[in-house]
Amino acid sequence: MTEHGHTEHGHTESSAVVAAPFDLVWEMTNDVAGWPQLFTEYADAEILEQQGDTVRFRLTMHPDDQGVVRSWVSERTSDRTTRSVRARRVETGPFEYMNIFWDYREIPEGVLMRWVQDFHVRAELPFGDEEMAAHLKANTVVQMQAVKERIEDAARN
Repeated sequence: MTEHGHTEHGHTESSAVVAAPFDLVWEMTNDVAGWPQLFTEYADAEILEQQGDTVRFRLTMHPDDQGVVRSWVSERTSDRTTRSVRARRVETGPFEYMNIFWDYREIPEGVLMRWVQDFHVRAELPFGDEEMAAHLKANTVVQMQAVKERIEDAARN
């Protein structure tokens, strides 16, 4: 524990099985420019820079209940060989750091998609890593379900 009662860092892990071919799951989830059509929370995804498999981009969320629009820059590198993606927030906002890891595994039912978030909330905020983890986990479950449904829908059509 730190002096503010925060744990050393926050961690979430969520997974979903997508009943679709690996290639489709990989292409759709790694097409950052298309994320506003895949996730329900993003209003815009602007590609700022792309070098090989690394993309730097700005995500803008839909306004929250108070009309606040959140936006930040992230960078992610996809590695099709290992079927994994590493990402981090460049503009960290409420976080000291936010690192994200995705991996994909083909199973008989389709593709097992796993999303891991490791982060630490800034000490001056009125909430800590545990509260943020609970918020992120709840949101990730909703977003994974949306992503799953939209990819499965694309696989059928």
